[in-house]
Amino acid sequence: MTHDELIAALAPSRLPGGVTDPGWREFLGLFGLGLLLGLGIALLLAPLMRRRLSRRARIRATRGMPPQERLLAVARILGGLPEALRPSAYGAAPPPAMATLERIANRHRRAR
Repeated sequence: MTHDELIAALAPSRLPGGVTDPGWREFLGLFGLGLLLGLGIALLLAPLMRRRLSRRARIRATRGMPPQERLLAVARILGGLPEALRPSAYGAAPPPAMATLERIANRHRRAR
């Protein structure tokens, strides 16, 4: 059997005639569905695409905290506390000034 004979042997379509020949309304509806799908994907990906604050900005954001809480927050940001700040964290030394703490924290490189 040839291709044309196979197509002719198929049962007639049960779909309405307008479905086989889409008009501008169908295309407009498909376009609208595409926009909604794109909006949904964009909303799902928005948290992943947001720009993270730099480490320096996150350390600067701890300025208003009490000294002990600030040392803990800096330790969380850095993944560990620099050696120079450890005595202050354990109460063996007074907490450093804000500028000193930021300078020490910004110089700290995480040990790997």
